[in-house]
Amino acid sequence: MTDSHATPPDRLSNDPRSKFHDEALLERGIGIRFNGSERTNVEEYCISEGWIRVQAGRSLDRHGMPMTLKVKGKVEAWFKDEAGEDETSAD
Repeated sequence: MTDSHATPPDRLSNDPRSKFHDEALLERGIGIRFNGSERTNVEEYCISEGWIRVQAGRSLDRHGMPMTLKVKGKVEAWFKDEAGEDETSAD
């Protein structure tokens, strides 16, 4: 197994227009821990720079996309499942 399959990338985004968007990695599921607490509302993250982007309520920008806030702190990321495994194996 290569290192890219064991650890998530340094930066990843949910926005398909971003150059940091990777649909295959997002389908695997990525867990984010920010300043010690697990977050489920992260739109984008960067581990090396220490920030996440989260939605700013229900506000939209002029293109109809949700507005986001950049919050700085300690970011940890992990894959929720192993590469190649199905989550339906518990049936």
